[in-house]
Amino acid sequence: MNQAVLESKKNVVTEIQTKMTESKSVVIAEYRGLTVEEVTELRRKLREENVEMKVYKNTLAQRAAEEAGFGELKDTLVGPNALVFGADETAASRVLAEFAKKHKALVLKSGIVEGKVVGVETIKELSSLPNREGMLSMLLSVLKAPVAQVARVVNAVAETKGNESAPVEAEASATEEAAEEAAA
Repeated sequence: MNQAVLESKKNVVTEIQTKMTESKSVVIAEYRGLTVEEVTELRRKLREENVEMKVYKNTLAQRAAEEAGFGELKDTLVGPNALVFGADETAASRVLAEFAKKHKALVLKSGIVEGKVVGVETIKELSSLPNREGMLSMLLSVLKAPVAQVARVVNAVAETKGNESAPVEAEASATEEAAEEAAA
């Protein structure tokens, strides 16, 4: 084999291995049957979520998976596959699962999440989760709820105290006036 070709293949394997280990999530999807327009639309949606989709030769992807410690993916890397690398744990799964609902030709196979090989079920579960900003927003609302509840209770107590003190103050001033008249 030509030395330049061999070196080129080694570089591709290293690239795939690096992306597999550095990405928060990797999803393997079979795209057989998608039109060029559909693949372009999918790539655009993925790019919007900061997710990259690449197509590699399966033999190179298998070698990279083994070298990265994900040998279980070897059986999955058969047929026309796309490797989708996500910057967070849910984005790739969410976009692919949503796209697969409308385009039955896209088949989710397996993936890597937080350094562990996962199956299709886990990818589908991850697809139902919101993105990072959505999760932070949910966390903030959960943390904010008790504080808001305490504020409502304190406000309600203050209002009832304010309403009760008005008649008490009126009675006190009337009693003081009566005492002053009696003394005079």
